[in-house]
Amino acid sequence: MAATSCCTCKIGPSILNADLSCLADECHKLLECGADYLHLDVMDGHFVPNLTFGAPLVKCLRKKVPNAFFDMHMMVANPEQWVDDMADAGADQYTFHLEATDKPVDLINQIKKAGMKVGIGIKPNTPVESVLPFVDLVDMVLIMTVEPGLVDKIHGGHDAKG
Repeated sequence: MAATSCCTCKIGPSILNADLSCLADECHKLLECGADYLHLDVMDGHFVPNLTFGAPLVKCLRKKVPNAFFDMHMMVANPEQWVDDMADAGADQYTFHLEATDKPVDLINQIKKAGMKVGIGIKPNTPVESVLPFVDLVDMVLIMTVEPGLVDKIHGGHDAKG
């Protein structure tokens, strides 16, 4: 008889397309509408072409949204560099890209040592089999269906002129 395992599906909307001028209010609205957690897309302009925000914004947001679970989707080169900053800022989970590190097990251990849950993500063209050796070591697997950093292309984003 095959072993049974239970996956739990949760809704974690990205705050990337929220009105950044009132981000805390936007986060509260998402949670009131049933979001299980908040997905914060961190982009560094190196791993992906876009640049978003970092630990200082997370720290400010944590003060305004103290009870939300923050999943940091780290679309960054050298994800090892940002673990302690995100933990200190109040992140609950640190999701890194397998493609961004040569030592995923070391990074997983670093994240756990910093007191956060661990997520591991892969880009659309990365074989799913590449993440299988790490499934039992992490709390979440993120399999992207679009290339990281291309949110505007998918959601019909507009420039400042609309």
